[in-house]
Amino acid sequence: MSSRIPAVFATSLWVGHGGLASYGPDYHAEGVQAARLVAKILRGARAGELPVEGADKIDLAVNLKTASVLGLAVPRKILLRADTIRR
Repeated sequence: MSSRIPAVFATSLWVGHGGLASYGPDYHAEGVQAARLVAKILRGARAGELPVEGADKIDLAVNLKTASVLGLAVPRKILLRADTIRR
């Protein structure tokens, strides 16, 4: 926190380490999605015939402690949309 520069990351891991916010895919959900596709292949589906799938869930995480240290007010609209709020 010594540089006091707000940073937004692609994964919520960094919000837990002091990052201001993150907006990116839920890696657990992506793992479950990948496992489902692998199970289809193991049951005999051809990989080339499976549909291309994107992330089903995008997570927004906000660190209120970091926002406070930086003197930033997080709008209520953002907090209502956030999947994770660190206090």
